[in-house]
Amino acid sequence: GAGPWRRFFTVTLPLAMPGVVAGLVLGFARSVGEFGATITLAGSIAGETRTLPLAIFGALQTPLGDDAAVRLTLLSVVLSLSALLLSEWFLQRMRRSQR
Repeated sequence: GAGPWRRFFTVTLPLAMPGVVAGLVLGFARSVGEFGATITLAGSIAGETRTLPLAIFGALQTPLGDDAAVRLTLLSVVLSLSALLLSEWFLQRMRRSQR
């Protein structure tokens, strides 16, 4: 009798939590590894080889760059969530078309 949101937060999310935490840890480890390879091999040339993590790092290295780093981090989160929602939308659409 519970609604979909209540089912999600009381049943699905607690059952999926170990996988979510493992994904967060692995994603963080992967991003740290990619950061080192990118800054070492490609450098950080603004407008050419600068990636979002390198821009965040550069902002943190400048005085009073914390605000810019926070904005770039929020942009990164929004881009990630948008990509996830878009992929889920496409997946749902494909499932409906296969029925």
